[in-house]
Amino acid sequence: MVEDNMQKVINLASEIFNEEVKAWKEAGGRVIGYSCVMTPPELIQAAGFLPYRIRALGNVKTEKADSYLSRFNCSFCRSCLELGLDGTYDFLDGLVETNGCDHLRGMFENWQYAKKTEYFHYLKVPHVINENSLDYFEEEIRLFKESLEAYSGKKVDAESLARAAGEQEAVRERVRKIYSLRERELPAFSGFEATALVLVSSAISPQRFLELADQIITEREGGKIAYRGTRLMLCGAATDELELVKAIESLDGVIVTDSLCYGTRAYARIIDPQAMLSKPERTLAEAYLLDLLCPRMYEDYARRRDYVLKAVERSNVDGVIVMHNKFCDVHGVDNVQLRMDLERRGIPVLQLEKEYGSIADVGRIKTRVQAFLERIGVIESGGRL
Repeated sequence: MVEDNMQKVINLASEIFNEEVKAWKEAGGRVIGYSCVMTPPELIQAAGFLPYRIRALGNVKTEKADSYLSRFNCSFCRSCLELGLDGTYDFLDGLVETNGCDHLRGMFENWQYAKKTEYFHYLKVPHVINENSLDYFEEEIRLFKESLEAYSGKKVDAESLARAAGEQEAVRERVRKIYSLRERELPAFSGFEATALVLVSSAISPQRFLELADQIITEREGGKIAYRGTRLMLCGAATDELELVKAIESLDGVIVTDSLCYGTRAYARIIDPQAMLSKPERTLAEAYLLDLLCPRMYEDYARRRDYVLKAVERSNVDGVIVMHNKFCDVHGVDNVQLRMDLERRGIPVLQLEKEYGSIADVGRIKTRVQAFLERIGVIESGGRL
């Protein structure tokens, strides 16, 4: 039964307009798309909408998007824009833009220019953490809530926010549990399976995800996956490419943890639903700004590095792969610092720059990964050590 559930998750993760979203739309529900982990889905859910995190799932076609964004822009952003322009994302009723980076802003603004959605809101997020920036972000969250109220025609009160926060926290708790099971000495999940679960967690209703996750966790807690070889950690930017994760793990290793935008960085925060009853906007501002482990945050590199170091130690990692999509400046710079800091501590690192939709370049990537495994002494070209 569990394999049926896991396969169902993989199927849901492999489609943008998946069957759960189709059922939501057929029942008259509306869907609001967002991209960054700095967007509070609690607010979207409390307003009565389905929060849906935009992904491209390895799409390599960008012909339409290239008319709006040059090829010197991040290929992940161009791939998402392409899907917005070609009709794939026509099921979205609205978009929430954030200033994660200039490339992401260009994606949203060109999308809205070329193909307007019913609802559009720009949530501005500070790049530094201090009392003034928290006050500023609290006000931005208040404005976001008011815009959702105006669009939905319903009041987003403290009780509805607390309920939504409770369900979203339950989702995060299940993802953290899945990660603890994949990080143990005998992993219960492959990196491919864990990535599929993470993708689905932000692409269906929280209630449906909790149902699927609980069934799968119950069955997997006492088991383990069959694997041989290296324990790897994957770090970097937007990596929602299931086939890329599968390709890396085909080399007799397993990705036991990560520090990814579509991974642990989206689930590190813990929000107390009760705090939403007294000061909802401030609670969300503190949760989403103070725990934003993203290189777009200035003067916060040391915390991001320490987060990775703790994961390496906790997960007994043999080597770390740090990746970024070509022209991703924020992760490209961060990854150089991270590689040097990890290597100073004796942790083997492979740094990869790639185009998004890298399954087309999978041969080169697999060659680089295999050479990395050979270098750190886990495999030989002729077989296992």
